[in-house]
Amino acid sequence: MGTSVFGENDFLACCGSTKFAREMASAAPFATYLQAVEAARDIWFNKVDVNGWLEAFTAHPEIGQAPSSIHKSPSSAQWSRGEQSTALATATDSTLQELYEANTRYRQKFGFVFLICASGRSTPEILAELKKRYPNRPIVEFEIAAKEQMKITELRLSKLFTIEESDASKSREQWNADVSATAEEDRLSIIGSHLTAATKAPVGLPSQIPTRTRPPITTHILDVARGCPAAGVEVLLEKWQSSNTRPVFGETARDCWIYEGSSTTDKDGRSGQLMGVVDALDPGVYRISFNTGKYYPDGFFPHVSIVFEVRESQKWEHFHVPLLLSPFSYSTYRGS
Repeated sequence: MGTSVFGENDFLACCGSTKFAREMASAAPFATYLQAVEAARDIWFNKVDVNGWLEAFTAHPEIGQAPSSIHKSPSSAQWSRGEQSTALATATDSTLQELYEANTRYRQKFGFVFLICASGRSTPEILAELKKRYPNRPIVEFEIAAKEQMKITELRLSKLFTIEESDASKSREQWNADVSATAEEDRLSIIGSHLTAATKAPVGLPSQIPTRTRPPITTHILDVARGCPAAGVEVLLEKWQSSNTRPVFGETARDCWIYEGSSTTDKDGRSGQLMGVVDALDPGVYRISFNTGKYYPDGFFPHVSIVFEVRESQKWEHFHVPLLLSPFSYSTYRGS
């Protein structure tokens, strides 16, 4: 089998993120379809930022609607029509209207189009999945949408490659097995690694003692109401320092929180340096606070504080505390 060479426009048809297309073109050529899929998964989950994810989501029409006539990738528009062919063939006027209304509610809640790998799915199936996912928290739904985008990307990459059916079947089986295994693990680990763009330890160093290139505690804020990174949010990092080993719930001990650093999020929603770059993080209890009241003056939360503990066995790890924010709700989790 020969090596297949594709350019940015080819990869842009597979995934509407320009960052993804550039990275794939840079990583090319790929000898096999499976090699391209492996590269695509690494780039999508670890190198494309939140803006790139949202850009890719925006490239898709709502299920049941035709792609724009001025779509930036004609191939993508053509493939999108083909992927929705089963849905359109099984739709009625009433189900199309219901789908339109459900899509509108979804976009209003989450800030981006409902994304699903629609190939071979009927309109009733898609409607059922949309209703099932609608109650999700924004952070969960954002991750699901990213995984669905990867499924679509894999499907479209297969259209770029001339491969034997047995190889294609084997590759898809491996992908499905990987997705199933991931679903049984921490479902937030992929989006966490994506948002942090974790730096791997150089070869030859013990994996538990990396040489850091960034501070061990970082953060990143996504404004889910507007569907974009939250810029200009003030962030404060503090460490608990007291004769007691840790703060006790319900007790006020303001003087025990020691200032570590502060910053303001940039246009990508990322904070600047909150502490120095050290290999071993001092174990203890930390608090990271966000001035959400200044960002959303009419919002419900004047500020948001997250308290977490770093144990002795975790001092070599990196701790990323992403925040998904809207005027009246927020979600957070630890990214690796």
